[in-house]
Amino acid sequence: MRSSNVTGFDPSRRGYHAMYRENEINRCPGCGRTHWFVGRTLAECGFCSTALPLSESYRQPAAAVFITRSRPHQPSAFAA
Repeated sequence: MRSSNVTGFDPSRRGYHAMYRENEINRCPGCGRTHWFVGRTLAECGFCSTALPLSESYRQPAAAVFITRSRPHQPSAFAA
């Protein structure tokens, strides 16, 4: 019989995880510069195009949000 030493996922054991963090100085792991183009889920280095995930994107829901507004019916000015 084999004994298993398998444990659950431990984020502190995964090591360095490169991410773009808002309100911090983010140096590119590829070239060391600090100019970024920030999108909705990724930030891309303006010099070498290295892409990093945004740390804030993990806190947002994955599902799309739809907002619908109802307007009162108004007769069209072009109706005969």
